[in-house]
Order: sequence, then C-alpha cells, then structure tokens
Amino acid sequence: MANGQWYPPEWPDRIRALAEGTLTPVAPKRAATVMLLRDTDGTPAVHMLRRRASMAFAGGAYAYPGGGVDPRDDDHQIRWAGPTRAWWAERLGVDETSAQAIVCAAVRETYEEAGVLLAGLTADTVVGDTTGEDWEADRAALVARDLSFAEFLDRRGLVLRSDLLGAWTRWITPEFEPRRYDTWFFVAVLPEGQRTRNASTEADRTVWIRPHEAAEGYDKGELLMMPPTVATLRQLLPYATAADALAAAPSRDLIPVLAQARLEDGELILSWPGHAEFTKHIPKGGAPA
Repeated sequence: MANGQWYPPEWPDRIRALAEGTLTPVAPKRAATVMLLRDTDGTPAVHMLRRRASMAFAGGAYAYPGGGVDPRDDDHQIRWAGPTRAWWAERLGVDETSAQAIVCAAVRETYEEAGVLLAGLTADTVVGDTTGEDWEADRAALVARDLSFAEFLDRRGLVLRSDLLGAWTRWITPEFEPRRYDTWFFVAVLPEGQRTRNASTEADRTVWIRPHEAAEGYDKGELLMMPPTVATLRQLLPYATAADALAAAPSRDLIPVLAQARLEDGELILSWPGHAEFTKHIPKGGAPA
C-alpha cells in the first residue's frame, strides 16, 4: 500500500512549467505552527488536526495548529516573558520585529485553533482553564481579526510566555505551489489545567496521538500528511517526555528545508534535501513513483 504523502495531481504540470520558466514563484508568507505535546506512558503524544477535505491547501491532511503571521503580531505593546526578542531574532534568523511576529503567531494560532494559551498573569505563571463564554468571545474576535493579539493580552492583563516555546525546524513550501508559506515549527508542552479542543473552522477532527502511531498510520497510507508533518513526527520519536523534546529544541538546526525539482531525460525528480523518503520520480506524462 502506498504511504499517505500528500501529492496534488497538478504538481507535475506546475513543476515542468517552473523548470521551463513559464511559472513565476509566488513569495512565501511567514507562518508558524506548534507541535503541542503531553505525556503518556513512556512517550509524549502530539495534538493533531485533520484539515477539512474542502480546504484548497492540503485538504484531508493531518497537521498541527498553525497559520500565517498577522500584520499586527509585531505590535510592540505586547507584554513579553522568556528569551528576549533579540535572542529570538538570532534563533529564527530574522530581525527582532519579525521574530516577535513569528512567536506571537505561534501562540495566537495555538489559541485560535486548539484553545490552548501560552500566556500568564506574570512571567512565571500560565493561565488555567480557557473555556467559557468570555474566553470564546475573545477567541472568536481573534479569528475574525476584530481583535489583535496585543489587544487581547492587554485586555486580560496577560504576558506572552515565549519560554514555553521551542523552535524546532523550518520548512518553505515548494516554489511551484500557488500557496506558499515560510513556516517555523515549534514545540510546546500542554500547560497544566488547560485542554485542547477542535476550535478551528478548518478542521473536522482533532486527536492526541503518539508520534510513532501517527507515523505508522502515514506509512500504511491510512493518514494523509505533508512531508514536514511526517518528518517532525519522526524527529519526536527519541524523546520519552514532552519536557525532553522541549529541552532539545534550542540545539535543533533551523536551516530551511525547500523542495527541489529537476528534469532528467524527461523525468521529473522531486526531492526535499535531507529527507530522502519523500523523493518522487515522475515519468513524462506519468504518475509519481
């Protein structure tokens, strides 16, 4: 049985157009996604959502909570705890303003899509239960962009806990894709007292699943996923606890992974550097192998 690698049928034509110079790549938008972890017996579990089949990008695929940077995520009114913006800028390979925006996007999207908030009343606390009508009203306002994340934190007197995040890896959507994202992947531990829920309009299902079980589901063709999702699941396998994975994050390489496509004797070869398992060979006029 084939694995569950997400592979749109229009890719071969778009790859050939890119190789022939008739397709101009679109600039990728900055984005952030969070692998939210909690401990189970002997291994952490990760929170995943299944994107609705009707979604134009990666419909039906399992992924993590995340999304694009909001232009207001770089608002310097945001109350901040943990490593400084300068530290994050060096870690993420961007300027300080962009670093704040990316970290804020990670925290905001986790709250918008999973109902989990990495923030507290002080620099060494984190909020507990985030359910209830008042919380839901604020979350909905964030999703609708009627409320900026800075305004949300200020309204509730909260401090963003950047120390609860660990930057894990960075992937850039291939140049032949019409929707492109420059995405930083983070890890975080589910705060005590909080619980996840399917708060996203883009998902029809959410699960807590052990990384090895999710990877096995992909290998069997039972779970559809994009290459970065599978790669990060496999990277989590060595860790016995969620805290262990978070502690390992600062030593992780953040050199961006960008798919490469080339033509050899009429055959298209699609590959992701450092991730040989995702290589596809596409004969002229044929399906990928």
